[in-house]
Amino acid sequence: MEGEADNQQHVLNLVAVFEEHWASKFSWRDKQAPYGQATPATSQPQQLPASPASQSLSQMPARHQEEQENKEEEEEQQGQRGLSFKCLRSFRRKISEDNWRRQQDPGLEPGSKEPEEKKIALELLETEQAYVNRLHLLDQIFYTELMKEAKNGKTVPEEVVKMIFSNISSIYQFHAKFFLPELQKRMEDWSCNPRIGDVIQKLAPFLKMYGEYVKNFDKAVELITVWSEKSPPFQELIADIQKRKVCANLTLQHHMLEPVQRIPRYELLLKDYVRKLPPESPDRDDAEKALEMIFMVAKHSNAAIAEMERLQNLWVVYQRLGLEDDIVDPSNELIKEGPIHKISTRHNSTSEKYLFLFNNMLLYCVPKVIQVGAEFQVHLRIDVDGMKVRELNDTQFPHTFLVSGKQRTLELQARSGEEMNAWIKAFQDAIDRKEKRSETFKTAVHGLEMGTPALKTEELGRRAPQWVRDNLVTMCMRCKEPFNAIMRRRHHCRACGYVVCARCSDYKAELQYDGNRLNRVCQECYVFLTGHVVLEDREGKHKGILEKGAAEVSGKSLLCGSLQLLDKNGKGGTRGWFVIPQDDPLVLYIYAAPQDVRAHTSIPLLGYQVRDLPQGDSRRLFQLVQSRQVYTFVADTEELKQRWMKAMARSAAGITHPEEGEDADSCDEAE
Repeated sequence: MEGEADNQQHVLNLVAVFEEHWASKFSWRDKQAPYGQATPATSQPQQLPASPASQSLSQMPARHQEEQENKEEEEEQQGQRGLSFKCLRSFRRKISEDNWRRQQDPGLEPGSKEPEEKKIALELLETEQAYVNRLHLLDQIFYTELMKEAKNGKTVPEEVVKMIFSNISSIYQFHAKFFLPELQKRMEDWSCNPRIGDVIQKLAPFLKMYGEYVKNFDKAVELITVWSEKSPPFQELIADIQKRKVCANLTLQHHMLEPVQRIPRYELLLKDYVRKLPPESPDRDDAEKALEMIFMVAKHSNAAIAEMERLQNLWVVYQRLGLEDDIVDPSNELIKEGPIHKISTRHNSTSEKYLFLFNNMLLYCVPKVIQVGAEFQVHLRIDVDGMKVRELNDTQFPHTFLVSGKQRTLELQARSGEEMNAWIKAFQDAIDRKEKRSETFKTAVHGLEMGTPALKTEELGRRAPQWVRDNLVTMCMRCKEPFNAIMRRRHHCRACGYVVCARCSDYKAELQYDGNRLNRVCQECYVFLTGHVVLEDREGKHKGILEKGAAEVSGKSLLCGSLQLLDKNGKGGTRGWFVIPQDDPLVLYIYAAPQDVRAHTSIPLLGYQVRDLPQGDSRRLFQLVQSRQVYTFVADTEELKQRWMKAMARSAAGITHPEEGEDADSCDEAE
């Protein structure tokens, strides 16, 4: 098969790295055959062993056996249609319930005195042999034959076949050439070296390759279903292979589930193995470490499954909403959805609505009468940022609560007190999570105010400061002179963390957190730490009109964020940090960076007109116009554009107070 050599070589290279690390730790490996030699047990299997479930089937009562057969028929029919995540979750439950474990150990007579840990090790070996046979079926039969037909152009494109089987070739090569031979040789030497923990511990890191397969599983099943309908030859070839004895009357989708199930099975077997080990066993330490590593791999695999389920559920929601461009975002998280009644203050009545609460927004929807395509129509979008929720004591409308956002305030009625409490809790959880992220961001971007060190004054020199990032400032945070690469370079004060120029940091002071060694500090920190008086005194110097720190005014602003100001030709321009302060609401200040201590220019907004420009070149443009003076801005999103136009229009009209219901601190666009 083309590409098999590359897959095998890839695994060989990975294992070679670990060989050097483990060779000195496990001297028993020197006695083993080279890894490249496959054992007879793994070469060209002709028939799959019966699954553990089928082995135990004959031991079940007749009634349960009949139920099991009916259940298997339903699963087989479902597999022919394409497996869903519901089916995948059911298989995961079967694994966790431990009902896949066989009831009789191979090669052991009834009443055998073999140690319990050896029985489990033999069970691991037996299931591994059966698993390698199934991997051989997937890689060497299904994948090989489908790829051969794809290259002849008779069934489906080659890329589709590769996407269906993902990295199954690498998984097969790893288990057939490395994992299974290691287990076999260890069990052969069990009498002189009764341990398997070191083998699993050594090879467990490679099991992380399952994450790629698990992430691709849902897409693979979907491709099988779609192309079975599109391409009859593709469907016929799969059906022909499934009829062979080696498939054991199971569909391709069922066999593809085996790798998804394998990691949880390793974890359960190894847990049982560790539990049965005697306290004095030489394998206890290695087995416990191996179990921890398998647990992390299983966690990684489960996280991949959970992420796929989240994305699939999110996509279903977006389809119900009509796949609107400003709503579809794979990073969103659906927290709660459901019907609700909206109370009309004008008509004193209620109407049925539907809410979708995400981690960053609330969608206020109306069910469509004719549900062609979208199931709901979005009437309103309210940002979670700045949202508040509280219960209302309304005798006329019981179980009501208020949701107040920047865009709208809604009075909503639930069907019961329990439902109301559930909605309030969901809203509050979303608000708390948003506020926590916002506080973290503001601490990083706006935590340093002009004239105030990053640390409290009593902590200066005692604790290492948080350094301001270079790209957040374009001028010295002390003297306010602009930096350049030759004459005025950036330096950090080791006491407060400010970015300052060489002239303002030409001082040294002992810092307690650095073992009282002399460190470079700025002038203000030098005076505080040493008590020495500096000849140059700027305390009497008056601040200029532009000497407002960006971080300081952004924290108390009507609106702030990043915009691009175009030149007169409209072809280029500079991107900066724009702020309309609360204490100077009629002026737009423009900074080169969010942490600059002085604006490089300002625009008095009073008397200007705000114009919206068509998006002919896909940019979100708007203008400030007064007589012959024109400023053209570019916003990152349509929402930000509308908010900036609204804020500038209010300032241009002389309105200085924040709009009713709007949070005064609107500096969240930087996120």
